Amino acid sequence: MQSKEVLELMVQACDDKRAADIKVYDVKETSPVTDYFVICHGNSERQAQAISDEVREVAHKNGLDISIEGQKAGKWILCDVGDVIVHIFLKTEREYYNLERLFKDSGDTIGG
Repeated sequence: MQSKEVLELMVQACDDKRAADIKVYDVKETSPVTDYFVICHGNSERQAQAISDEVREVAHKNGLDISIEGQKAGKWILCDVGDVIVHIFLKTEREYYNLERLFKDSGDTIGG
């Protein structure tokens, strides 16, 4: 499966669980480990966990390997689907860590 197809599946999985402010960054030219970052947030730990559960389910249904970190705490959950890495935050953690600042000058956002 092409990385763009994986990206579309992951964004849809986040959207299906009503993730807020979904942003997609194309990092193919700058990252040696992935092609895309997806950043979004949930309004509660439970919602963030539900988003990551949906990402996992969609990955498994499509035969994709996935690794998830931080799901128990539910404040910052990282879902590594190879060519796509999904960051699911609580809103306060998203504002605190502000990963988007890494891309502020790149103009690489392709979603949201």
